[in-house]
This record gives sequence, C-alpha cells and structure tokens, in this order.
Amino acid sequence: MVRARRTLAILLALASGVPGTAFAQAIAGIVRDASGAVLPDVTVEAKSAALMERVRTAASDGSGQYRIEGLRPGVYTITFTREGFRPYVQAGVEISSAFTAGINAQLEPGPVAESITVTAAPPALDVSSAAAATTLPGDIVRTLPTVRSYNSLVVLIPGVATRANDIVMGTTTTAFPIHGGRANEGRLTLDGLTVGGPAVGNSATSYVVDAGTTEEVTVTSAGGLGETETGGLIVNLVPKTGGNTTHGSFFFSGTGENLDSSNLTPDLKALGVTAPSPLRKVYDVSGTLGGPIARDRLWYFVTAHRGGSTTDSTNVYYNLNAGDATKWLYAPDLSRRAYSDRLFENASARVTWQMTPRNKISLLWDEQALCRTCTGATSAGIDPPSVSPEAVGVFGRPMRVTQATWSASLSNRLLVDAGYGGAHFGWGNFEREPNPSRDLIRTVEQCASGCAANGGIPGLVYRSQDFSDAYNGSYLWKGSLSYVTGSHSFKVGYQHTLMTQDAIWTTNTQNLTYRFNNGAPNQLTESISPWVNHWRTGWDAVFAQERWTRGRLTAQGAVRFDRARSWFPEQREGPSRFLPVPIVIPETTGVDSYKDITPRVGVSYDLFGDGSTAVKVHVGRYLDGAGTSGIYLSTNPTLRMPQTTTWTGPSGVTRAWNDTNVNFVPDCDLLNPNAQDLRAGGGDLCGVVSNTNFGQNVLTNNFDPAILNGWGVRPSEWTLDVSIQRQIGPKASVTLAYSRRWFQGFNVADNLALQPSDLTPFSVVAPLDPRLPGGGGYVVSDLYDVAPDQAGQVSNLITAARNHGRWYQYVNGIDATLNLRARGVTVIGGTSTAQSVVDNCDVRAHLPELDTTVTGASPLDVGLATFMVSPVSPYCHVALGLQTQFRGLASYDVPAIGVQLSATFQSKPGAILAANYAVPNAAVTPSLGRDLSGNASNVTVNLLAPGTRYGDRINELDVRMAKILRLGRSRTTLALDVYNALNSSAGLTYNSAFVPSAPWPRPNTILTPRFFRITLETEF
Repeated sequence: MVRARRTLAILLALASGVPGTAFAQAIAGIVRDASGAVLPDVTVEAKSAALMERVRTAASDGSGQYRIEGLRPGVYTITFTREGFRPYVQAGVEISSAFTAGINAQLEPGPVAESITVTAAPPALDVSSAAAATTLPGDIVRTLPTVRSYNSLVVLIPGVATRANDIVMGTTTTAFPIHGGRANEGRLTLDGLTVGGPAVGNSATSYVVDAGTTEEVTVTSAGGLGETETGGLIVNLVPKTGGNTTHGSFFFSGTGENLDSSNLTPDLKALGVTAPSPLRKVYDVSGTLGGPIARDRLWYFVTAHRGGSTTDSTNVYYNLNAGDATKWLYAPDLSRRAYSDRLFENASARVTWQMTPRNKISLLWDEQALCRTCTGATSAGIDPPSVSPEAVGVFGRPMRVTQATWSASLSNRLLVDAGYGGAHFGWGNFEREPNPSRDLIRTVEQCASGCAANGGIPGLVYRSQDFSDAYNGSYLWKGSLSYVTGSHSFKVGYQHTLMTQDAIWTTNTQNLTYRFNNGAPNQLTESISPWVNHWRTGWDAVFAQERWTRGRLTAQGAVRFDRARSWFPEQREGPSRFLPVPIVIPETTGVDSYKDITPRVGVSYDLFGDGSTAVKVHVGRYLDGAGTSGIYLSTNPTLRMPQTTTWTGPSGVTRAWNDTNVNFVPDCDLLNPNAQDLRAGGGDLCGVVSNTNFGQNVLTNNFDPAILNGWGVRPSEWTLDVSIQRQIGPKASVTLAYSRRWFQGFNVADNLALQPSDLTPFSVVAPLDPRLPGGGGYVVSDLYDVAPDQAGQVSNLITAARNHGRWYQYVNGIDATLNLRARGVTVIGGTSTAQSVVDNCDVRAHLPELDTTVTGASPLDVGLATFMVSPVSPYCHVALGLQTQFRGLASYDVPAIGVQLSATFQSKPGAILAANYAVPNAAVTPSLGRDLSGNASNVTVNLLAPGTRYGDRINELDVRMAKILRLGRSRTTLALDVYNALNSSAGLTYNSAFVPSAPWPRPNTILTPRFFRITLETEF
C-alpha cells in the first residue's frame, strides 16, 4: 500500500503543470568535527512554528554537506546530532524566500545529553545560487507609505520600468519589464503559482492582494533556471496560512480633498494645464483572521477588503452638449471636472491541511470585484488619453482566483509538489446603463493647427462611447519531483497553461467615428459593430535542472523544452451596416506550434571561503511570454480581415471626408470603397478607404508558414548577468551587477500589393519654433506617400524580418544596490543605469512601406516605450543614451519611544516626448510633386527623433511617521503618511500633438500634489 501510494504521488506530480518559479528557500552547509574533517551521516533537523509539520530532517552526505529545501519563511532552530558527538543547536535562523541560508556546524566529541547552543547571525549573502533576489518581509511592507499592492512595490526595484509613474492609489494592471525587456516578461505569482492576464502574455493583471498581509514578498530579477518561461522580474507573494494560535488584524487608511495641496505652477498654466490632479478621496479598509481548526493539522486564513480612490482630471470637463444629437462640438462645463474612480472589493479564504506528517494540501478561493459601482471616466488602459466622460464606458469587472497545491516529502531526499491555479476576469470598459450615446456618432478632435472652436484639447474623444464585453481566463497546472542531497540537488517538472479570451467590441449604432479639425470634419472611420473575437493559447513545458556544490563553487544548470500553440473557436461576424452579409469563420489554427529548447547556466563562487563575498555569473536563453497576445492573437482570421484600426475595438477603416454642405452627414456612398467627389451635385468629397477590401470575406493579412511553427522560431532573448556581492556588516551587503540582454524573433508586414516604386518619397520642413531643436526649420526626410492609384491596396504577408534585412536590439545595464537590515533599520534600494539600442533601418531600406503598427508585425520598442516606424515615421534607429534611475525604501524603528519612521523614493527619467505635426497638404505638395493620396487634407509627422527630448524628471518622496501602541497581545499602529512630500509637479504623460500656436509639450497628467493620509492598523 505504501509503495502504491508513493507511485501515485509521483505520477500525479509529473502529470501536473504551470508556470511556477523556484522560490527554493533552503538551509545548507557543511558539518565538520573538531579537527576540521567532514562528518557524514549527521542528522540535521530544522524546526519552526512556520512549519505545520513542525520539523524537517536531512542528513549530511559523504562530503559532510547537507541541504533542506522547500522551507516556509520563518525563524528556525537547526539541530545537528550524531552518535558520539555533542548536539549542536543554532537558534534564531531567519529563512526567507528565494534564499539559501548557509549554516555550518562543528561537532565536538561528548555525550549526546550535552548540547552546544548558539544564536545565529543570519547570513547576508546567498553564496550558493547565481540568482538575484530581494525579499521584503510582511512586517517591513506594512511600515511603508504605500497602498501595499504589488504594483506599489515593483516601482521601488532598480532597473524596473512601469507606466505607474504617479502615486499608486490601488491595484492596476501593471507591466514591469526590467533592464529594457519586453513588456510582457514580468510575472506575478502567489505562492509560486502565476496569476496572469492572457492579453498581456500572462504577465500581471489587476489582481488585488494586500502585500501587507503576506508573510513576505520576494522579487527575483535574474538567474531563473528551468522553471522560468521568460527572463523578466518575478514577484512572488508568500501568503499567510494560519497557525496554531488565532490571530488577525484590522486596517484602515484614508485621505480626502481637505488633506491635499496644490502643485499647479505658472509654467503648467502656460502649458494649458487648467488645474492640478487633486484627490477627492482614497481609502482602504481590510481585515484578516487566521488560526487553527485542528492544531498541527488544519489551519485557516481569511481576508476581506474594500478600497477605492477618486481623482480629478487636469484639463477635461464634462461636456455641456453630451447626449444632444443636434450638437457636434465639445463645450466644457467648467463647473464640473471629469474624474476617474476605482473601487476594489474582495474576500478570500485559504485552508491548509497536513494530511500526514509528509503530505500537505493548500486550497485558496478569492472572489473579487473591481469598480462594481464606479461612475467616473476611468480608463481601462485601451482608451484614448483625453476623453470626455460621456465617451467612456464603465470600468467594472469581476475576478475569481482559485488555487490548489499538494506537497509531499517521500523521504528526506525525495520531494514532490503539484499545483493548480486559475484566474477568470473581465477586462476593458463595459457599456454604461443607461447609455444615452448609443445612437450618437463618436468624434475625435485632431486639432492640427489649433482648435479653439472645439475645446482646445488635441486628440479629445467625445460624444459617444465605445465599449466591450470581454473576459479572460488563465488556467495553470504544475508538477515537479526533486532529489536533494548535501552537495547536489536535481529537479524535473512539467508545466501547462491554457489561456482563453473572448471579446465583443461595440461602437454606436451608426457604426461611424468622425474626426474633426477645429470642429470641421476631415476624416471618418467605418466600423463593423459588434465585432467578435475569440482566442485560445496553450503551452506545455518540461524541464530538468541540477545544482552541484564543490568547495567554494556552486554550479547550476537547466534545460527546458517548451511547446506553444494558439487556435480560435468558431466566430460569427455581422450582419451590420458595413457587413450586410454575415460571415461565419470555422475553428482555425494559429500558431501550430512553436518548439524551443532553452539552456540556462549559472555559477556562484565564494571568493574567500567565509561567505562574505560572492561572484556570480548567469547566462541563459528565455522566451517571449505566450498569451492571447502578439502573434498568438494576430493570426486570428478576424484580425486578418480587411481593417486598419487597432484590435482593441470594432474592425474598421478610415477615409478622408470633406463635409462640403456642412450638414455633418457624409453625403456619399459609404459602401463604395473608392474615392467619390459629389460636390457638384451638393454632396461631399470622400476619399478611398484605407483598405479597399473592407467588408469582404477575404484575408489581407497572411502569414508566412515558416513563422508559425518549428524549432527556435518563437521570439526569444539571451541574457547575461555578472555580479559581485560583498557583506559589509552582520546584516548588510552591497551588490554591483552588469547585465546584457539581446533579443531575436522580429516579424514585419510586407504589403505584396505594393512595389517600392509605388511609394513616392518626400520631406517636410519643421516650423520655425524655439521649442524645437535648433529653433526648428530643419528637414525631416525619408518619408513616403503611396501612389494615388494604389491607395487602399493591402495584401500583407507577415514574415520574418531577416528576410528583408537586419533588425537588432540589445540593452546594457549596471546596477548598484544596498541591502541593510540592522537592528531597527532597513534600507533596500540603489541605482540602475542602462542604454537600449534598437534598429531596423536595413529592413526599412528594403521595405519602404514598413509599418510596425500593422497587426502581426513586431513593434519597435524598448521596455514600455514604443516607437512607430512607418512610411511617414522614419526613426528606425533608436539609441536612448544612458538612462539612470534611483529607487529604494527605508524604515527605522525607535523602540524606546514606540516610533517608526519610513520612506520610499523614486527618481527616474521623464517620458520620451513627441511632436506630432499635422502637415497641411499644401506644405507637402512642393516636395511630393502632387497632392497627398486618398484626398487627405494633411499628414501627421513626428518632428522629434525618439530620445531627443524628455519630459520632466520624476522625483517622488513619500514618508511615514507612526506611533506604536501595545496592549496585552495586541499592537496598534497610528500613522501619518505624506505622499509626494516634495510637492513635485512633474508631468507624467503628454499630449504629443504639436501645434505652432498652441502650448507644447502639454501634460495630460501631472504628479498628484502632496497629500496626507491617516492609517490605523490593529494586530492581535
């Protein structure tokens, strides 16, 4: 029976799977006798209240080495025993995630009844791993002036880039690439199981988890072995599981408009910012309770949370003309500023069961609701940067996260674990109920040369909302088997992920969007609404990894095999205005399939043999994260059909429009894709549509089969990390690290309907303006316009960029960090300096119609910064220069008076600026030798090469002052937080439209002004 049970356990482990990461907290070391000779067969016990089974056991091997893996974070007592020797006991050993504590022992001859007990000074360095990891204990997270969400912590890690440049008010979907990596490389894991969003390559989503109620948060930035799919940052939250004593907490934190300041400066007013971004309110209320159902056998931990925020817009107001079908202009109601609001609600329960001394099961159910009752104009991340409240849907979505894990110690050397994790949630903006804008045409103001007659905000969208009914699912399995001895450990595992995404995109009942220039129509968009998209992506992986320790050297190696594919269930489009005959698309295969073998190798060398200095080197190949994104998404037939709009909305095309009779109705046949000039008969001038096959059951985006399957085809990267770590005190260390990343696997769209001769080169002259480099007046060349008789002709072949030339991208970076945890003092942080270079000029030279915004083509990007290369955007070489950031946190306890002080700080480069100038047709004609094709009235050209100008440097200092009160077994903390203590007014995002007579660069958002926040937390 025992043999059958063990066999079943191994089979279950190897038949499970999911993207997990090795957070192998462990204790390891060497046992010697008094003469210095190694001692084999010494029994080593690790005992802690953090372990439900209380104690874990191992034995030293022939080299005197031992290792105990898979320990929970906590404080341990380590006991070494062997017949004929006095037991050696080391107490107070602190174990954290992704860290191996080196504990050596020297046993002296003597009776077993007599023991030697010492109190450990926890090691500051992990000299037995090439990985780079930082651990934030839960009690440190609770001291910080943050909202205690994952996205408020990743912004404190040197080298990370995020779009969360403002003060973090709550959980939002946050990408966090590090050292110039891909946007989808970061991973958020809960107890080692990924909680991700399919639409963002399974990187982090808007999952709400209070980091302050976790045991600890571990951030791994380099050195991942076989369990890792991507090469980015991994944030692992180690949850609390209960315990043998009942304990809990109550937390409240909040602020209001009477506790904030103003940072609206004269310079901002001159740039068109009419008001700062003050908070109306921010609040968090939560409670936890955990304890035993049965001591040492069954524990529980439950949480409940409600929190939210409301922030006013800087320059957008409610529209006085909203809902009025007879009004076409935006009329701001200066007494009602637009605002965004968020509401987070969740309740979770975790149960941990020690079935037998060697078998444990853990179950989690977390039910969440985001913006269940929100009313503001809250962006879902896919909305335009400037939008009037009537044109935004409701940012509301449910979310459910479930987990089940099983771990077993089949022996002191053989470990098994398996797990399942699932997440299902809505995304995007849902339709408002009621929706009075359903029958109104959505409108955007281009503001090419000023728009005082229509609100004065370039790019403003108003009048009618677009919305979606969209849901994601990510379902994960994992299983692994580990064999651990003192000098080496070996691990094999299997992982599987299934990701689903279903979306219905809808616009107004007219299926139209107008573009105005100072209130006058000059372009329209025809859409097929509703537009249905269904995606499925799945991947499997197996890996094997091993670690060897020989003297001072620890070597690690791993090899991983991945297989990824995508497919699309049956989809039905139409009937609708521009698709009168419905189309049924049968189930279709997309990527089928990518197969990759990725090696990873690392070494760590204890330079002086005393654990004080470690030199680490790691090199490995990693993959672009699979998801319902990238090529897994763009191979969907519904995205390959004739359209030129983005995939996050109804399928559509654009065409020029001159509303000659000023009736705001396009008086031409919109079902006719060709240009029409009906002005002589009282009609309008309508240009050719941007894709003349629009509304037909044909594919104008086709894929080279060679990029949809095979070995080594999937986008990937190589990473090299070299670091030296030095212990400078009992609990303090510094690290100097160099990293290099280089990327492969770029795709381009080759429009087979065009020949190079079909594109006419031209140039434009930048206006004379002191805000432009050199005062303006320079020439922007290498621009192209398609020949008029070829306008709207699209037959794209998505193929490997290497078929047309060289495309390269790499990043070099140096980090210097400090980790100090002396008595009552914690300082974690440092600086990161990096340079990113990306270039596809060789490709553009051979493919002048190159457009990196075409669905299926690779973007030209660095981290989260994306640069468009197109016939009218020639910036194919981007070298951003050395960019330096400083990030960190500090905490200081004054126990004598029960006071706690803490702070967080960020200093990072501002946004890369653009100057998108709408060049009139008349200014283009002399260089082009004709009018712009498609009857276009202007063409938008960025006058700034990327990296020429940056927005304000973003410096944010947040501080906390807290008083701690103790009464019996309870502890109460009353704190005052000061956010943006320096009251910086740095611009965060900018309107990129350049109008010579208007303010530029005009901030869309600025750093939230200084405000005070009161926090009360009671723990018992």
